[in-house]
Amino acid sequence: MSGSAGSRQRRLLDSEGEETAPESRPPLRDRQGAHWKNAMGFWLLGLCNNFSYVVMLSAAHDILRHQRAPGNQSLVDPDPLPAPHSNSSRFDCNSISTAAVLLADILPTLVIKLLAPLGLHLLPYSPRVLVSGACAAGSFILVAFSHSVVTSLCGVVLASISSGLGEVTFLSLTAFYPRAVISWWSSGTGGAGLLGALSYLGLTQAGLSPQHTLLSMLGVPALLLASYFFLLTSPEPQDPGGEEEAERAARQPLMSSEAPEESKPDASPTLSLQERWTVFKGLLCYVIPLVLVYFAEYFINQGLFELLFFRNTSLSHAQQYRWYQMLYQAGVFVSRSSLRCFHIRFIWALALLQCLNLAFLLADVVLSFLPSIYFVFLIILYEGLLGGAAYVNTFHNIALETSDRHREFAMAAACVSDTLGISLSGLVALPLHNFLCRLS
Repeated sequence: MSGSAGSRQRRLLDSEGEETAPESRPPLRDRQGAHWKNAMGFWLLGLCNNFSYVVMLSAAHDILRHQRAPGNQSLVDPDPLPAPHSNSSRFDCNSISTAAVLLADILPTLVIKLLAPLGLHLLPYSPRVLVSGACAAGSFILVAFSHSVVTSLCGVVLASISSGLGEVTFLSLTAFYPRAVISWWSSGTGGAGLLGALSYLGLTQAGLSPQHTLLSMLGVPALLLASYFFLLTSPEPQDPGGEEEAERAARQPLMSSEAPEESKPDASPTLSLQERWTVFKGLLCYVIPLVLVYFAEYFINQGLFELLFFRNTSLSHAQQYRWYQMLYQAGVFVSRSSLRCFHIRFIWALALLQCLNLAFLLADVVLSFLPSIYFVFLIILYEGLLGGAAYVNTFHNIALETSDRHREFAMAAACVSDTLGISLSGLVALPLHNFLCRLS
């Protein structure tokens, strides 16, 4: 692949030690073609990387509510009837919270992201991408043919490994390309949320069994590998200039002391532990609010979605849950694709608004004061808009405020923020689910 790890070590100087002559640079048309190939490549990588993760969360209610009986080719019924065990609670609860699926879908990712800044850069990019694609395919197959919740959760773990390894890999890879690819990557991850939730909702609503729905998604890991190996081009020496460079120059750097001369990162720099710690401390102004944003929104998604059950509607409980997931992902897609329209510097404001969403919906779960499910639909769409905006603006700000030498490490280190917030929300949502389901 032209975009493999070895090809990413192309030097900016020729063999004579002189700067490459301007006439040796590719023509403008070729550079524009490479720009759009890389833009589309990172969009598809974002889409494919997060797809299995999103599908597993969309299927969480189904995975926990039904086990496949012998001779039944479906993991769950497309439109299941309420289970008898739910009669004692007005929430129509599963015996296990959907937060259990969230934890299986996020804890392996958390481990990968915590360990990644310490040594993952020593492994070339291509093997990492191959492992990510293989785990994504394995997750669909294992959950589709599962006969038990435990086996299904093992498949969810594979999806988590795929998504976590892929996110660390591809966000680090953006350090070798113009910063505009961050916007394309982010938009692709938002597209994964929308298309993943919508495809699962649509195919099951149309009557296709969840088993066949999951198996039909095996083309997504293949597209991930094709996008990386055949679509991305070798990074050329970049000169962003223009508005982006002016904005970057106006920002305060995350570190107080920068090296006087730094070139584009043509290979992974070796940073000392002291440098890594200094960079990470500078990231905390973005890491902490992003943790809060994701804690609040996934507490809502996997702790409250199942409990926001309206009986005065034509939608079954399982269908309501799928619609919640789809609307949330629609909001995420729109906001993660909005970077070219507006930038947000203060992520703390988004964290505060998301926490207010959590407080409002938690109050409704306890008091049941919202008269219609459509009010919840609007709040969930708004929740997704806040979450997506926090994600894309956080990484955009980090890319602008870190030096070329530190950018690859900073992107890998900061991506632990969302995963940490999601993990904490799952741990809190499990006991809350059990407490609320015991209420009459």
